[in-house]
Amino acid sequence: MSQQQLDEETPLLPLQRKARTPLPWRQFSIILFLQLAEPLTSQVIAPFAPQLIRDIGITNGDETSVGYYVGLMYSLFFATQALTVLHWNRISDHIGRKPVILTGLFGLSISMYCFGLSTTFSGLVLSRALNGALNGNVGVIKSMMVDITDSTNLAQAYAYMPLAWSTGGTIGPLVGGLLSRPVEQFPNVFGHSQFLKTYPYFLACAVPATFSALAWIVTSLFLRETVPTRVTLGRFLRSKYHKDTIPGPVTLTGSSDSLSTEDAARPANGDDSKLLPLRSLLIPRVIIAAGNYAALSFLDIAFRDVQPLFFATPIELGGLGLDPPRIGNILAIYGVINGLFQILFFADLHDRFGSKIIYSAAMAAGVPMIVIFPILNAVARVQGLSFTLWAIVGLQLAFSMILNLAYACVFIYIAAASPNQASFGATNGIAQLGVSIVRAIGPASATSTFSLSIKNPHHAWVIYYYMIALVCIGIFASLFLPRQLWKNQN
Repeated sequence: MSQQQLDEETPLLPLQRKARTPLPWRQFSIILFLQLAEPLTSQVIAPFAPQLIRDIGITNGDETSVGYYVGLMYSLFFATQALTVLHWNRISDHIGRKPVILTGLFGLSISMYCFGLSTTFSGLVLSRALNGALNGNVGVIKSMMVDITDSTNLAQAYAYMPLAWSTGGTIGPLVGGLLSRPVEQFPNVFGHSQFLKTYPYFLACAVPATFSALAWIVTSLFLRETVPTRVTLGRFLRSKYHKDTIPGPVTLTGSSDSLSTEDAARPANGDDSKLLPLRSLLIPRVIIAAGNYAALSFLDIAFRDVQPLFFATPIELGGLGLDPPRIGNILAIYGVINGLFQILFFADLHDRFGSKIIYSAAMAAGVPMIVIFPILNAVARVQGLSFTLWAIVGLQLAFSMILNLAYACVFIYIAAASPNQASFGATNGIAQLGVSIVRAIGPASATSTFSLSIKNPHHAWVIYYYMIALVCIGIFASLFLPRQLWKNQN
């Protein structure tokens, strides 16, 4: 179906300038706090993952196999998440967001404690699988953001999401590098601890695990439910296995634990209380929004995995030859600046240009972002680590920040694609399912292609062709997004 046909057949939400509703900061700040848990737990292992694989002996001293097992460990989380994320998001539409978030935080906490206590590869695999299987919070939290906002402040709310991820993605590696193998790093403090000698990575894993436990307590005490329904988990499960009928959400009155539905973000569409079956959600606009999210995530995770490899690869092999501390500083500075950039500029840019223009421009920024890689190596070969080279690195990071604007836009499209408010969770689950799949295969495919490029001079540009192809796929997918947000056809 062409873009013209989509625009003609799909009713569109008329553009209206409205005063921006203030964000409900008490609940919104709690949601941002909860978002820190996942990047902390996923990124804390980054500094010590290769050494951990060496220590458990699974490679039998074969250094070339370390990367394979590290990649497998990373991909396993997204693979198991892909198997369960849709179910968790659909469950949140029935029993509420809060119980699902509590389950996810419990899974994060337990799995990270288990990871720190693992001394075999099978133990690492089981803990990572538990982490992914129990954690559907990414999509559920996005649904909750839609629940507590409206069309005037949803863009502002989504602009804050990169701040939480950037903060967690910055703190996580710092914690992992500082607290792994503490007996060796701080012998005066931990030198007498036999426990930390036996489990040298437990302390680093215990920090995000304890944070997730703290987030569980905060959620339990202070987070207010946003779905106006009280179907118990037991009843939901009985309906799955005994074909009981579950009614749509029932509005609660006089409950201090539920936000008023008048405060929730509702698309201007049909019956908000009707819970739709999965088949009814697989409509063109949901598939288009979810497909764009997957295409964006594939490009982004490929770039995130290749960029530090490129920085660390010797200049003569096509990289920049930077040491780990310098790479860490670059990524940490980028994380902070990117988070601030999204907060300060996205909402105003969105109000002025709209989702389609910003998303298209962000995807187009991927082209110069990738092309800069070989330019950096060429400059490094001639001038070394000169001012010119650092300026070009800064330019690449600027294009990367522009690319990240696309995330908030695609989240808005996903929210608008939901047939009704009661199906926000399931719609986000469909989108997150596709993203989990591409994130399971993205790191391995990108790093393997990069390895091929540096091993054979005749294939030196293969990685850049590959990443440019990902940009083209993203640009092609963006052509199917309408200029105005979808509106229910009922």
